[in-house]
Amino acid sequence: MTRTAFVFDPEMASYDLGDDHPLSPLRRLLAVDLIGAYGLRAHPDVHEIVPQRATDAQIARAHAAAYVAAVQRMSAQPMLAQGWDAAQWGLAAGGDTPAFAGMHEAAAVLCGASITAALEVWEGRADQVFSPAGGLHHALANRAAGFCIYNDPAVAIHALLDAGATRVAYIDIDVHHGDGTQWIFYDDPRVLTCSVHESGRYLFPGTGALSERGIGPAVGTSVNIPLPPYAGDAPYLRAIEEVIARAVVDFAPEIIVTQDGADPHHKDPLAHLQVTTAAFPRAYRMLHQIAQTACDGRWVALGGGGYHTDVVPRAWTMLFAEMLGVDLDDALPNEWLVTAEARAGQSLTPTLRGDSEPEISLAERTRADAEGHQVVDQALLLLG
Repeated sequence: MTRTAFVFDPEMASYDLGDDHPLSPLRRLLAVDLIGAYGLRAHPDVHEIVPQRATDAQIARAHAAAYVAAVQRMSAQPMLAQGWDAAQWGLAAGGDTPAFAGMHEAAAVLCGASITAALEVWEGRADQVFSPAGGLHHALANRAAGFCIYNDPAVAIHALLDAGATRVAYIDIDVHHGDGTQWIFYDDPRVLTCSVHESGRYLFPGTGALSERGIGPAVGTSVNIPLPPYAGDAPYLRAIEEVIARAVVDFAPEIIVTQDGADPHHKDPLAHLQVTTAAFPRAYRMLHQIAQTACDGRWVALGGGGYHTDVVPRAWTMLFAEMLGVDLDDALPNEWLVTAEARAGQSLTPTLRGDSEPEISLAERTRADAEGHQVVDQALLLLG
């Protein structure tokens, strides 16, 4: 029997950057509800955990003390974000990560969820864990960025290292480069960071080139596969199945942490990678296989990006079903669908695997596919 944990607390919805902000907590809550509607939270191999909030000391393992103090100050008095120094910390009003009342506590809840998930596996109470709240991978050591105040993957990885782990692999399949997590561990040979994403030449955060490979004793422990816009399924899946799988197995980690953003999907309004719904279960299957091959299945799966309400709940439900080895009916539970459409204020795809066609020409798709495969080939060469 594979012991699986699910980490959730309704307080996770308190991480809310505003009514009109793309990172709506609704997408996460609908995913949690759909996982429950399919009966996966009640699966006999699953135990649920309500996480504890991360302490300031735990957050400070990945973030500068001055930055944490600034977050706490503006969390208590959001009007301070109108001042000139708010931009220095990435928290300026009108920016992509605006300060809001209680943001320190809300971000600490997400960090606590990721720490709880990581230690549940490391300390042997579960073989694998899904925490849909996490994956805020853009926060830097001293700055908020890309909707992310604290970098919960990095905070969780530090908790693993502090608990005795000596080799941790981090895999990021979000459409955006996992820059914050990479830079926090860029000179640390104990942590391998792998990211497949849309190239920074075209998309935020502008980083994640093939040449970013780590420094000093950590050279070779950063692996990036920057795909061109419209690359689609085949290069994206090859990046995971051939490049990332090889890099992780060669690294021989004791535990794997994955960031599972659903924004590579072609419906996502903030990116252009044009991956289809059919690619997600195959990607999740490969992540599962990597964990089983590299570290006896010790797998901590976190949420991440994804800004289309029709995609995220279905994608993360397929992820948790893969972890459990469960085949799901394609028709979504009707009660969930009715409620979700009312909450989202829009029609949703009524089937788990349903999809529309990416709206790009055959010529553009063919060109981007070929360029994407070239990038994957280059990344393979860099592995040696």
